[in-house]
Amino acid sequence: MSAWLLLIGAILSEVTATLSLRGALDHSALYVVVVAGYALSFGFLALVLRRGMGLGVAYGIWAACGVVLTAILSALLFGEAFTVLKASGIVLIAAGVAVVEIGSHRARGTVDARSDGSDGSDGSDGSVAADAPHAPDALGAAAPARRREDA
Repeated sequence: MSAWLLLIGAILSEVTATLSLRGALDHSALYVVVVAGYALSFGFLALVLRRGMGLGVAYGIWAACGVVLTAILSALLFGEAFTVLKASGIVLIAAGVAVVEIGSHRARGTVDARSDGSDGSDGSDGSVAADAPHAPDALGAAAPARRREDA
């Protein structure tokens, strides 16, 4: 399953849990959905990260989409106010996530361009990209990145 589908699963399960939290105020049985939804959401998010998506991108999209969907659905389901100011905030959140995603792609493109080996070198300058996935160690955990020491 692709990282993007897993991220959608994380978003939807988190939104379900959050909306159920509001509903549980009147129907306490919904607390089971709250706990299960948040656990499932974090499980999906962990799988997204394991598949190599950068933490800043994954968390930013997950959180922003969760806020936007929760704001819209709480207005529809619970009759909460949906004002121009709230709609403006949603637009700003979406713009912020887009900027983070674009910045992530540009950073990857810069790293890829430096390491393409076209200059006869292996492209390594000794540094590690901040959002590059790290090779797992023998136990399957990501090894910490080594950074070049600047004098």
